[in-house]
Order: sequence, then structure tokens, then C-alpha cells
Amino acid sequence: MKIFTSEQLRNLDSYTIEHEPISSIGLMERAAKALTKAIVEEWPKTDKPIVVFAGPGNNGGDALAVSRMLAESGYQVSVYLFNINNHLSDDCATNKARIIESKRVKAFVEITSEFEPPKLESDMLVIDGLFGTGLNKALTKGFASLVRYINASPAKVISLDMPSGLMTEDNSFNAAQNIIKADTTLTLHTIKLAFLFAGIQQYIGKLKVLDIGLSKEFIDKEETQYVMLEQKDIAPRMLQRNPFAHKGNMGKAMIIAGSYGMAGAAILMTQACLRSGAGKVMAYTPTLNYAIMQTSVPEAIVVPGSHDEKFTEAINTEDCTALGIGPGLGQDEDTAIAFISQLRRTQAPVVADADALNILSNHRAWMQQLPKGIILTPHPKEFDRMAGNASSDEYERLTKARDLAEHLQANIILKGHYSALCTPEGKIYFNTTGNAGMATAGSGDVLTGIITGLLARGYRPKDASIVGMYLHGLAGDLAAATIGEESLVASDIIRFLPKAFKKIMSKE
Repeated sequence: MKIFTSEQLRNLDSYTIEHEPISSIGLMERAAKALTKAIVEEWPKTDKPIVVFAGPGNNGGDALAVSRMLAESGYQVSVYLFNINNHLSDDCATNKARIIESKRVKAFVEITSEFEPPKLESDMLVIDGLFGTGLNKALTKGFASLVRYINASPAKVISLDMPSGLMTEDNSFNAAQNIIKADTTLTLHTIKLAFLFAGIQQYIGKLKVLDIGLSKEFIDKEETQYVMLEQKDIAPRMLQRNPFAHKGNMGKAMIIAGSYGMAGAAILMTQACLRSGAGKVMAYTPTLNYAIMQTSVPEAIVVPGSHDEKFTEAINTEDCTALGIGPGLGQDEDTAIAFISQLRRTQAPVVADADALNILSNHRAWMQQLPKGIILTPHPKEFDRMAGNASSDEYERLTKARDLAEHLQANIILKGHYSALCTPEGKIYFNTTGNAGMATAGSGDVLTGIITGLLARGYRPKDASIVGMYLHGLAGDLAAATIGEESLVASDIIRFLPKAFKKIMSKE
């Protein structure tokens, strides 16, 4: 699913109006019908008051049309239209005339100067139609005061398209206290970029995306920087296994992970790599981890390192088809030198995680030596350290990750609820699988192992990243469906990987 900017959304509306063809007011009426239907489902109590706050633009026009339709369905609707500059959009003005003509709403008040807000009670529904996707600066003065008043009330709030005060993409310089905190957001046609950030969830509440029949032709041909991954995007990328395959042509992965006391990272990564289809997996780990690795992962070829407790010497990876490195390595200086030496001599595709990223953060000049196409999988704090400074919010961090991916010609997976793959071409793919139960130690090691296995199998770095993070989240979802989120551990993700593969490849 493509995610469009606010400008692209305006263009999508315009294209639909021109090519369907349909009038602008006709498209607004269609949107209002979809919004009204969703509101009735959320608020079936026709005997309870509804208070609608409508702004002067098209979001306000939507709110007025919805008010009229709700009133015609028997709801007790009071409408407050804010027209403080004595200028309404054309469609908002048309719906103002229609709502007055219908004479069905309980009260209609147009505010041009002073405003005495109605008392909002716990048994009331507030419909927020003040501002939509066109907002480009923080709310101030009267509108800011109204937002704070609504947020302080006990009434339930439903926002139309966007919670008023929230901007579609960048809220870095927004005023948090001047954004509506909706219980439900009914957004039109597509998710907005801001909705994917954890810090924004407090404003949108429960999210519903309503299809209002905008132009499929425009959507198909319009290029966009942001994409939300769906299962239909994953299945075509899956490599099929040749019936005559043998382990020698299914890829050979090298895992360099673990230090004394951190054998678990190497175990999880190696197990995940094996479960991801690699024909042969070699695990290079310190000597003191040798016995536990041999016992825990009998299918792997365990290579004892030259040091008892840590990784201190780069190894030959000439016959390997992928290298996964980082989890549990530690950050000692001799380990750091061995790490960069390993990257210099490795010709196969590489995925680096955890301590590999921390080493890069401590030696930022080394990032210029990273091989083209490398996959880096930082969580937010790891990325901030790599970038050299903390980001003020998630949009800024995502922008930095995109820029760094382009600069390094790397694939950067910024991990989170919606993990985001930033590619060397500047595109960003958001993953849609996964759950809060996966917020557990070792989950990232499993992701690194999965991607390493896919690289070894022959997936290109971009496809290995996309398929890997989707499979990782899907396995977590299947695990949570069986055992619940609270008790989920990283090894459960590995245990459900076969079912995740099967689900995608059978197109269930």
C-alpha cells in the first residue's frame, strides 16, 4: 500500500474529480457517507448528544455533511462552524447551506468572533472536523484553546481524516498540547505517514481506514517514497526451491556472533539462519562457546575462534554466500579491529547488527568503508549513536536513516512497531507484521539470522530485508496467536518460522 504525502493526497482528489468524473462536492458527499456509516457503527446511541466542531476548509465541509446525515438518521446533533476569517472553502460553504436548509440538526452555530464552548459530558460524542491533511503549522490562539478544552473533557472524540492539529508527515515542531487526542480516527482512503510513529498513537486512538473510491489509475501510476508492505508484496519475492536442490546450491552462511557469556545471541542467530533455508550454516564463535553451540545447534558447523572469550581475528569467508555479524560480539578494541577487517575481506553480502553497530558508532569514520548494499538493523538508540546525535522525534530519525542509507548505499532497517527499511534508492518500506510480545531480548538476533539465511539462499539485499522483516513479524504473530504476547520469547519466533514460510508461500 502506497503512503502519499499531503500534496499527493490533494492531487489524488483532483485527479479523481477530473477523470471519474465527479464533482468536488459529489466526492465530499461520498466521503461523508463512508464517515457517517463508520460513526454509526462506533456510536449507535441515537439518544445521546453529538457535538460537531467544523473548520472553514474541506475537513469542515466533511463534518457538516456528516452532521446533516447523522441528523437525518435521528441523532441529536449540535454543530459549531468556525468562520473567524469570514471565508469558507467552496464545498464547506455548500454544505453550510445544505445543513441550514435541511433544518434537521438540533443546533447550528457559526462562530465569527467570540465563542462560548458548550459543556461536554461523558455521555456525549464530539466529532472533530476542524482541520485535516492540509494543516502545515501548529495550532495557536483560539483553535489551540478549543483543542485543549476538548482534550480535557470526558466526552468521546472521533476525528475525521486527521486529529486536528496533527500534520500529515512532520510533527517535529508541533505543539503537542494543541493536538486533538481522539478515541477513534476515521481516515480517508490511506494511512498517513504520521500514523506509523509510536509517539503519535496517543492522538489517533483506534484507527479505521475508509475506502471512498479514489482513482485507482492515479494510485497505480503515482510514485511514492513510502510503502506499507502487505502479504501480496512478499509472495512474489519468495524464491522457489528446485526439486533437485542439494545443500551445496542452497547457500552457505557464515555467522560471527557471541562472546563468553553471550552464547545465546549466536545460538538464536544460527537457529534462525538455518530455519530460513540456507543449505549450510557455519558459526564462528569463541572457544568457550563451542560446546554449548554444538549442543544447541547440531545442524550448524561450529568453528571455534582463536580466542577463548571474544572475536579477535577475521576469518576467510571466500566460499560463503552471506555473512551475518554482530550479536553478542562485545565492543573491545581488538574485537572492533577484527570486525572492520572482516568487512574489508568479505565479498559476500553482509548483514550487521547489535555490537557491530555499536562498534561503528564508536568508530564512525569506518562507516565510509562499509560494503555497498550492506544491511544494517539498528533499533532507535543504536541508530542515534550511529548518526552521532539523538533525534528529536521519529520523523527526524526516519529522515536521517533514509539519508544515511542513500549516502552509504546501504539498506538500513530501523526497527520498531512498523520497522522501516530505508534503501539506497531513497525508498522506505514499512513492515506491517509483528506485535508487542516481540519486545523481548534476542528478537533482533533472530531477525539478523533470518536475513542472513535469505541472503545465503540468493535473495538480493533489498528483497532479503523486505522478506526477512515480514517473516520475522509474521512468525511472532503466529506465536502470539498460540501462546499470547506476554510469555513470548525470541526462540518462539524461530519455532513458528516454518508456519510463517508456509503461510506466505501457500498464499493463505
